[in-house]
Amino acid sequence: MESYQQQSCHQSYGGMDRPLFGESNKKDKYCNYVLGAATIIAVLATVISAFVHLVALNIVFSGAIVMNCISNIFLIYWYRQGDLDPKFRNLIYYNSLVTLLLCVIAFVTFFKK
Repeated sequence: MESYQQQSCHQSYGGMDRPLFGESNKKDKYCNYVLGAATIIAVLATVISAFVHLVALNIVFSGAIVMNCISNIFLIYWYRQGDLDPKFRNLIYYNSLVTLLLCVIAFVTFFKK
């Protein structure tokens, strides 16, 4: 038999398990999706642009950006698994913004004449 606290939890969340770190609102979800989509698009465009000119420095720079993304993907995975504190969400945002900045720098470097 479930306790009163578990019953009220299931009722308030529509029979689903309660969120790990409190309620996530739609604003946070949309912010995550927009930032994630922008980062993915920028990184893919950077990698493709690096191979257009076939300059070794461009390819190495895009490789460094991809390695930065891989570390951020691990942080996101661990955060979603509940292995990280909620304060690491700010670090994930920071790493995503740094990646976007690196992509902008890469575009300027790749296409300067």
